[in-house]
Amino acid sequence: MSSNSPSDLRVLVIVASTRPGRLGPAIADWFVQTTRPQAADGRVTVDVADLADIGLPLLDEPEHPAQGSYQHEHTRRWSRTVQLADAFVVVTPEYNFGMPAALKNAFDFLYHEWAWKPVAFVSYGNTSAGTRSVQMAKQVVTTLRMMPVGATVALRLADSVRDGRVSGSPTLDAAARAVLVEVSRVARAMRPLRGGTDVVDGPVDGLTLTDGQPGDLAELLVLQRCCWVQEAIVNDTLDLAPLRETLDDLHASMSTWRWWCVRRDGRLVAAVRARAHEGTWLIGRLMVAPDQAGNGIGSWLLSYAEEQAPEETTGCTLFTGHRSTRNIRLYERAGYTRTWVADPPQDVVHLSKPRPAGQPHRPMTDSPVHDGAGVG
Repeated sequence: MSSNSPSDLRVLVIVASTRPGRLGPAIADWFVQTTRPQAADGRVTVDVADLADIGLPLLDEPEHPAQGSYQHEHTRRWSRTVQLADAFVVVTPEYNFGMPAALKNAFDFLYHEWAWKPVAFVSYGNTSAGTRSVQMAKQVVTTLRMMPVGATVALRLADSVRDGRVSGSPTLDAAARAVLVEVSRVARAMRPLRGGTDVVDGPVDGLTLTDGQPGDLAELLVLQRCCWVQEAIVNDTLDLAPLRETLDDLHASMSTWRWWCVRRDGRLVAAVRARAHEGTWLIGRLMVAPDQAGNGIGSWLLSYAEEQAPEETTGCTLFTGHRSTRNIRLYERAGYTRTWVADPPQDVVHLSKPRPAGQPHRPMTDSPVHDGAGVG
């Protein structure tokens, strides 16, 4: 799934039927083609996930989906696909007054990835046009904390399908466009909720900590530039990567770094990123909004990032500007010491911290990760 800008929405069209000879792909294609102008106008990327191609087995993960600890690569791929979406349009038939088993199975494989995202339905069938399948599915999606929208499309096969293709009409096409417009509008409204809203036990009241999402990148870029202006002044240079990066740079780097965001009463106030690098856990872009500095958020977030280190790593590393004395003091208080590095970048201080004996290990995961280099 791709997008021209992190501020764009991503709508995933899910083809629910896996039966040979199914009409789902043709109906999904009609929906995508019909709504293409609205997608372009609304800066919406529409992609299709065909459950027949994805080929999920009957739920085979040993851990509960809410744990997010996936043992199988097919689950991790499905998790990444769903995680990147901001909203869903489910194209589903009706089997014996209910949804296809493949759709229920696809829902059940995951948990957190679905949360706080809207879902619309394009159903098809004979007498009921698939609407009973939708009613059943709504019970499931609401349990997953998804938001069914009011706009729908219900296709009676005898009226709307000819030779295996949808014979669109002005009324039907308008209904499809209304679905995309409404699900996109709700997706934007729900963005602050994505990733959960549980308040964490942090150094100040009202903090939430979540995995970073593509929808956070615009705010992160603003926060990053605010935080690194001070670093630029202290180190007497504007040639700092955090000040040069664009939204596209941040978006393109999401495949190599993991990223956590901290909000206070809905406002993004801090963030940090990390990845495994040459046997260590490289922590980067630790940042706290200037007006929130000094209340312990930075130290608390650094400690959290350290706890996420996978078992393959022997310790944590980070770096900062050689004149960033405030940062260096923070890291030294946290147990970091200066480290010699061959051919280090000019005016950069490297620091490291070994894994404490007895610290619990965390397995490596395939969670979306995010770009960043250096801490400041």
